[in-house]
Amino acid sequence: MTMEPDRISLKDNVLAGPVRRPINRAATVKGSIHDDETATKLGLRGGTVAGSVHMDLFGPLLMEAFGEAWWERGTLSLYFLNATTDREPVRAFMALPPAGAGDAQVDVWIEREDGLRVAEGTASVGSPSEPTALLRKPLDRFDPGELRILKELTAGDPIAETDGMVTQETVDQHLMFTTDPLDLYRESRWGRPVVPITSYVGLLFTQAAAPVRRTLRDVVGLFGAIEIRNINGPLLVNEPYHMGGEIVALGQSPKTEYYWYETWADDASGKRIAEHRMLSRFMKASSPLYQ
Repeated sequence: MTMEPDRISLKDNVLAGPVRRPINRAATVKGSIHDDETATKLGLRGGTVAGSVHMDLFGPLLMEAFGEAWWERGTLSLYFLNATTDREPVRAFMALPPAGAGDAQVDVWIEREDGLRVAEGTASVGSPSEPTALLRKPLDRFDPGELRILKELTAGDPIAETDGMVTQETVDQHLMFTTDPLDLYRESRWGRPVVPITSYVGLLFTQAAAPVRRTLRDVVGLFGAIEIRNINGPLLVNEPYHMGGEIVALGQSPKTEYYWYETWADDASGKRIAEHRMLSRFMKASSPLYQ
């Protein structure tokens, strides 16, 4: 297909974001799925762009469709279907919500230049009646079988609570590479800059899920699905948060073992600010347990 210029367009009640070329910022992390050598050994075309990086593509569309209300009570829920490599052209799409709707959920997706679908899911604002793309998935319908990589984990296990924040330095570095540097990532009506969408995942995955991630260092992992939920948002830069979580479900496919988990972030008063659901996959071919 022919991609449109660098702007948001509207056709057949679908918003189409600008064409973007996301950078594989983790390309130098040896032994990861983002490293060309490791990724090709595991059967991929090359080092992959993190799924969370693609979430920034939706910033302009969320602002166009829902305005700043999305940052207070909005969700973005994505299931990743196909990986992309460094600077491959991609584009985000969003079905147009009803005009003036305070509670709405619409379909969203990402396509590569050749039309291959990279991710699909939902975005919402307020309190729509239907569950998000990831919350509607029946995670307990399959028996996980005999797990090797994740054998120490059990559905219902808590993730140890911790404290963390997204610093201004982290955001400044992010803004050097992001495809869509929104103005509110620099200043906002909430008194501090808003944490960029990709950095939501940085907080609620990298920091909040650190206790369980430390037990899985010797295997190559990748993001299978990500959902962020603003409960009393947004998350703000240089604001301390108390975080915790829970393992929701475990399972396996022919090539991976995986687990679903939830994490959350509360402010200093104990008010819930944001929540996060993730599917993390671990490549069997990268583990000595499967050699």
